[in-house]
Amino acid sequence: MRYAQGGGLTDERRAFREELRMEAAERFVQGEENTAIAHDLRVSVRSVQRWRKAWSQGGPRALASKGPASLPLLSDELFAVLERELDKGPVAHGWPDQTWTLSRIKTLIGRRFHKSYTVQGVAALLKRHGWSCQVPARRAVERDEAAVAGWVKETWPSVEGPWRRSGPGSSSRTKPASR
Repeated sequence: MRYAQGGGLTDERRAFREELRMEAAERFVQGEENTAIAHDLRVSVRSVQRWRKAWSQGGPRALASKGPASLPLLSDELFAVLERELDKGPVAHGWPDQTWTLSRIKTLIGRRFHKSYTVQGVAALLKRHGWSCQVPARRAVERDEAAVAGWVKETWPSVEGPWRRSGPGSSSRTKPASR
């Protein structure tokens, strides 16, 4: 269960996988077959084969977890700095409105910390630290109700397309009358 944007396994999941490998090592000593071990532990036979090879070359220590694959680009201290920057608002950082987007936060991280994140990586970083997507609770002050009503009456019908004719039809896709 790996994630493309550096999420990796959680500490609990990593510990669980290590327990599986250690249980497999005990069964290697007893001489059990790979397929039986894989079936009982509910893992792939290929995983058990890799574990057996590592175990035969390095013993049970070779099956121990080596920790997370990589450290996050922003430490907890740097994320605290990022939160202070986000609290200042987008206007303080040169954007014309008060809306933080993932791409703006990505740009801010690049400018402030010289670290490169993807938009999905920024979303994962924020989620990992307890942030969530927010939607405005009320309509924008700048909203022009007359312009919206005019668009709905004039523009939307041409975008939406013609209504289907009412009348008897067929559910068959091959009959011309059903179109």
